[in-house]
Amino acid sequence: MLFNSFEFFVFLIVVYFLYWFVLKKSLKGQNILLLVASYFFYGIWDWRFLSLILLSTIVDYIIGHKIHDTDDDTRRKRWLWCSVVFNIGLLGFFKYYNFFIDSWVDLASTLGYTMKSTWTLKVILPVGISFYTFQTMSYSFDIYYRKLKPTKSFLSFAAFVSFFPQLVAGPIERASNLLSQISNKRHFSYAQSVSGLKLILWGLVKKVVIADALGPIVDDIFSNYGSYPSSTLLIGAIFFGFQIYGDFSGYSDIAIGTAKLFGIELMSNFKFPYFSRNIAEFWRRWHISLSSWFQAYIYVPLGGSREGKLKTIRNVFIIFLVSGIWHGANWTFVLWGLVHALIFIPVLLLGNNTKYKNTVIAQDSMLPSAKELLSIFGVFFIVTIAWIFFRSASIGDAFSFISGLTEFSTAPYFHPNGYRMADYYILVVLFLCYEFIIRRDERAPFNFKNRYVRFLVYTIMVFAMMLFYDSGIDRSFIYFQF
Repeated sequence: MLFNSFEFFVFLIVVYFLYWFVLKKSLKGQNILLLVASYFFYGIWDWRFLSLILLSTIVDYIIGHKIHDTDDDTRRKRWLWCSVVFNIGLLGFFKYYNFFIDSWVDLASTLGYTMKSTWTLKVILPVGISFYTFQTMSYSFDIYYRKLKPTKSFLSFAAFVSFFPQLVAGPIERASNLLSQISNKRHFSYAQSVSGLKLILWGLVKKVVIADALGPIVDDIFSNYGSYPSSTLLIGAIFFGFQIYGDFSGYSDIAIGTAKLFGIELMSNFKFPYFSRNIAEFWRRWHISLSSWFQAYIYVPLGGSREGKLKTIRNVFIIFLVSGIWHGANWTFVLWGLVHALIFIPVLLLGNNTKYKNTVIAQDSMLPSAKELLSIFGVFFIVTIAWIFFRSASIGDAFSFISGLTEFSTAPYFHPNGYRMADYYILVVLFLCYEFIIRRDERAPFNFKNRYVRFLVYTIMVFAMMLFYDSGIDRSFIYFQF
């Protein structure tokens, strides 16, 4: 069930009505409803994979208690490894089994041995498995590190694992935030619901007006990169950067907004990453829930930056390579992670990784300074080139695409359906300008004091969605494949 579908909004209205008007006085009843609704929401894709969510829930619920109930460090560590092995094994089989088999066959071929991929299987990738396995593992980690006590309520834990707004594509929540809210009584707040609806609207605008509008152009350019001049290839790379941002941050906004409707606050997942002034700031603003997960459960346990420069470099490479492979079973994602690691390390070694930690571009100014603007363009250019590896079907395609960029050309490019590219340039510029206006708070996209201005903005947004909505394209979210 897609967020950007009529069926979802019917589903949402029904669940919202039952939640607040029928089960308002019963916390247990609300949690049962959330669990049933979440399983129904997920089961629409493929009901068979509900067993995986249930199994993951049962395993980590039991392991959480086993870790907590013993003071023996060896036993605690063994139980933790049970959680890690189970979840990574589950993820590895469904997501990476064929990838590793094919890679082994390719390696043997380069060494002169002929092998066939007789061990490959027709494995279907369960939607959202990368997200909920990491979410359940974080629960076991937090109990192991004594940051959290296990919940006694299996119902609350099951609702935490399967909470439908963020089940399929995040944010990847921690039990300390989401489980604690599910375990405690929620109270209806008109202001919170209105705030949630605003975020849902803004998320839909990002998805429909930005991501879905740019998608066909991006697909065309990356599929036929050999037929287009360098100017067109550059447009394709830039447009993909905005497509994936509009698509993924749009999903996160809808998820956060939907959770608000049920009195639950999820963590922010994006904070205007394309206004970042160095790559470290970009990663504090892009897919925050995953970046913070890697930092908390991989980077810090490995020693972080506390054990010398060589180990710091090693740790950075590890988290970025893991981040790359997490995104998909293709060497292009590994190379994408490696590129970001190579860019990140100099910033870290120079001590500039925390330089822009708590600030937003030109927060007290109407416009960015020349230095800030230059830094932003530099980061955006590097990130855009890295996106080519992320989007390409193979490493060879990625390098060929980049090679095409070096063949200088200013030839104009027209959309195959006849629309002038100038229309899309204006669209992207307007989107950036609006993001700059609302840059102080990613959770308040329509926070204008004058109600007439708000009404005008709402009208423009709705009209834009009607204008750009295209029922003939694939409207699923990009991160469903991860």
